Amino acid sequence: MSVYSIDIAGMKRELPICKATDTLYIGAFVMFGDVELTEHCAAELLKKMPKCDYLIAPEAKAIPLVYEMSRQSGIPYLLARKKAKAYMSGVFRVDVKSITTAGVQTLVIDQADADRMKGKDIVIVDDVISTGESLQAMETLVNKAEGNIVCKMAVLAEGDAAKRTDITVLAPLPLFKPDGSIL
Repeated sequence: MSVYSIDIAGMKRELPICKATDTLYIGAFVMFGDVELTEHCAAELLKKMPKCDYLIAPEAKAIPLVYEMSRQSGIPYLLARKKAKAYMSGVFRVDVKSITTAGVQTLVIDQADADRMKGKDIVIVDDVISTGESLQAMETLVNKAEGNIVCKMAVLAEGDAAKRTDITVLAPLPLFKPDGSIL
């Protein structure tokens, strides 16, 4: 298996290159279980983050990151869940197609979280931005809740997302051809 060496704000990691489609491979970035990397990335993103009232992230890979950002900063965080839970009422729902997930996913928040966000400054946090579909879904949820998005952040921006100027990221991550070379 090929790997891609990446430097994320001074911390180096080897990412396995994995098949997404027959013609597209990605560097698999997973923070789960890597406490050192999670703490480092949270601290580095906080250095770049504007003042806000809440952080919000999509379930599931961004959970350790948003939790650690909250722990380090004291700013509370919210999650957009993949499906409505029994305790949720007044659900806001958005469908999203992700590069790393087969099929269409759903992201939801409930009325209680929407009430928390209303009129508040919100920072959207994710682990990797690729196509921007998940980010757009998060923006839609925050806008439906009448929150004020003050910043969008991710550890990595993959492919063309690295060219976006509306997202704060720690490092770019290229896309790959089936032979492991950069696309």
